[in-house]
Amino acid sequence: MAVASAPEAPSLSEPQDGGGSEHDIILKARGVTVGFGDTLILKDLDLDVYRGEILGFVGGSGTGKSVLMRTILRLMPKRAGTIEVFGHDLDRLSVNELSDLEQRWGVLFQMGALFSSLTVKQNVQVPMREHLDLSQRLMDELALLKLELVGLPRESAEKFPSELSGGMVKRASLARALALDPQLVFLDEPTSGLDPIGAGDFDILIRNLRDTLGLTVYMVTHDLDSLHTVCDRIAVLAEKRVLLTGTMDDMLQSDHPWVRSYFHGVRGSRLAG
Repeated sequence: MAVASAPEAPSLSEPQDGGGSEHDIILKARGVTVGFGDTLILKDLDLDVYRGEILGFVGGSGTGKSVLMRTILRLMPKRAGTIEVFGHDLDRLSVNELSDLEQRWGVLFQMGALFSSLTVKQNVQVPMREHLDLSQRLMDELALLKLELVGLPRESAEKFPSELSGGMVKRASLARALALDPQLVFLDEPTSGLDPIGAGDFDILIRNLRDTLGLTVYMVTHDLDSLHTVCDRIAVLAEKRVLLTGTMDDMLQSDHPWVRSYFHGVRGSRLAG
């Protein structure tokens, strides 16, 4: 069976490689400022996400991790700065061009955000119905393939979200995020609420999907095990900006008080050892 994937718009071709590292940057944020009323959440924030990596984005509660992700996804407005995805400035694209570009990324929201009145299969098919012109039979087959890809049994397809465990909800949401064969996947606290075994299994799934499908993964998380196990790089959000990026070793060697407290605290002490 030929597997359909989301078509790429000819007007949004990849920028030509200039021979430098810029070609490997799949997401670039520069000078991003976001606020609510008189309160600034992010100020002059810069961030690069490289093609094929799993980037763990970490910060204290309420520092703006999810705010930045939602700003990148254009679910929240910014006051200043530029955001480029796949080499395209999002502010310079038309509505149709943005729609084409959005087909190249997928999103798993923190609580799954599945539609409660739809079955798992129907949830996975939502992006297909919105962007592709496929027969119902082909959508059914593709949805089952996506569910198998994330480790869910075929019988889960006809269940409703309320009939699933927390781990199954996460996997169903991930299947929906992969519905259009994206190149970039955003994960917002993907292991939140899962027991240690379930969280570990989900981390392994993410890494295997990255390796198998060639994904780039932007993962907002507070899970130290995830940061240690699957992330190629870590970005730390503090003081309204990306304070530090690097490997786990870079985090452990940092002298910044918050970074030391986070990575050398009671939960992080085993990593330092």
